[in-house]
Amino acid sequence: MNQLKVLGQKEVGDFKFTGIEGGFGEGKKSMLVKDIAEIHQSTVKRINELINRNKSRFKEGIDIIDLRSENFVVVLNDLGFTQNSINRSNNIYLLSERGYSKLLKILEDDTAWEIYDQLVDNYFAMRQSIQSENKALLADKRLEIMEQNAATRRAQLMYKIAMATKSQRHRELLLNRAGKELVGEMVIPAMEVESVEYTASEVAEKLGVLTKAGKPYPAKVGEYANRIGLKADQPEQNKYGRWIISKSKYSAKEVAQWVYFEAGVQKLKEYLELIK
Repeated sequence: MNQLKVLGQKEVGDFKFTGIEGGFGEGKKSMLVKDIAEIHQSTVKRINELINRNKSRFKEGIDIIDLRSENFVVVLNDLGFTQNSINRSNNIYLLSERGYSKLLKILEDDTAWEIYDQLVDNYFAMRQSIQSENKALLADKRLEIMEQNAATRRAQLMYKIAMATKSQRHRELLLNRAGKELVGEMVIPAMEVESVEYTASEVAEKLGVLTKAGKPYPAKVGEYANRIGLKADQPEQNKYGRWIISKSKYSAKEVAQWVYFEAGVQKLKEYLELIK
């Protein structure tokens, strides 16, 4: 087994977590689910449930390791676990960068990919390059990230202009160009935008999807929407809602956010009645 090395408390932007190296290969960085849950303002129980529900997507030893069952040369107490919490835990998951990126695909979080970008820039990839003194790799990674960010900004600008234009033809052309910037050539049909739109927070309040503290739970609304396939691929829209560009509350960046039409709210309401 690869020996785990606890790097101590790390900070990336406003996020604090335990830095860990090893497990997935020498020098490879990894993160505990308990830290991921805190970063995404969720719970370990919910993250573990998402992982276990989609376990077939994660490859043992490549994407994920269960420290509860693996014989790693590391003391779990050094990772912030008490003996009582160890005994009560069915799983103590450790995720590689690849495993974390897979988790993001099933984790409903409007800022998830933005958080992931920060962790890749400042923890998973760039720290590794600096430590290994591989300047060429670091320069290539910086260039790749800059190119990806530039393409995303161009696509977001085209999308904003497309949503503001009244010409259906121009909208289609702009959306196609935005799609090409993001994922390559694609055809995106233009659709009429409904007059009433709701954010995930507004839907949560409207349908009574609340946290234990009684506050609206937009992440849960997004999880339900993903579960029943309401959302279109970015930057498309459908009869249930559309993607808009909004300012992130975590930084000055603008991020894609899904807003719901009345049809989407009704579909979620029907789903909630089914699972009650």
